[in-house]
Amino acid sequence: MKNTIFTGAGVAIVTPMNEDGSINYEEFGRIIDFQIENGTDAIIVCGTTGESSTMTDEEHKECIRYCVEKTAKRVPVIAGTGSNDTAYAIELSKEAESLGADGLLVVTPYYNKSTQRGLVAHFTAIADAVNIPIILYNIPGRTGVNIAIDTYKQLGKHKNIVAVKEASGNLSYIAKLIAECGDLLDVYSGNDDQIVPIMSLGGKGVISVLSNVMPKEAHQIAQYCLDNNCAEAAKLQIKLLKFINNLFIEVNPIPVKEAMNMAGWKCGIGRMPLYPMSDENRQILKDSMAELGLLK
Repeated sequence: MKNTIFTGAGVAIVTPMNEDGSINYEEFGRIIDFQIENGTDAIIVCGTTGESSTMTDEEHKECIRYCVEKTAKRVPVIAGTGSNDTAYAIELSKEAESLGADGLLVVTPYYNKSTQRGLVAHFTAIADAVNIPIILYNIPGRTGVNIAIDTYKQLGKHKNIVAVKEASGNLSYIAKLIAECGDLLDVYSGNDDQIVPIMSLGGKGVISVLSNVMPKEAHQIAQYCLDNNCAEAAKLQIKLLKFINNLFIEVNPIPVKEAMNMAGWKCGIGRMPLYPMSDENRQILKDSMAELGLLK
């Protein structure tokens, strides 16, 4: 078995923005401290939830640098460095390593997509270029391509490819992945509504959107599973399920940034083409937060 980067709930952290659209690093630092103080087991910076797709190169690198320095080794920092351009993903991954990231989250190539042979070549080229562990990120709903089990088997043989964030939503597929590749790759849930089923099958944790607003609870769900207390984990996940679902009532990270604002943080709104929530959906989100006592 390879070394596990983290177990439990890692936060797919939002990137707070000022009114002019620039990154609000002061608030970002407050959020990082809040996460660590409330049990978050890892911080995943510059992922989908962090709006990396609309960051400039300099913003992307500065965000990683700031997160690494602010976290100060209290928990692992995993940097999102994926791209649909292999050469750019290599460049960004090497930069993240030099900035002190503990690991990388690398999404499947989107839009231009790839064959399965191409995925092996793409991820292998990135893994060959660095000396820190990589979590593959499978999210076919956003990228239009799914990592096949045989592809996972090939990639899992690389010393630096150690895990996968599975956001396919297909529990049968994930069960087969764990059955056939569990000795090669750690598996993290990429969906907050599937933490318990995936961890009950042997998953190591979750890379969580929910954790932005409720880090203690997300950590507790995962910890219950790690303690083989899936009954209590299921109770807590079911209690939070309405809110979890409402965090995706519009495309991520629009609702979670709005939820953070409602909870008293200064996260601003998403960068275009992300657009502020409709009044109807905002009220649905607000009502579910009120039920859990999350409003400020």
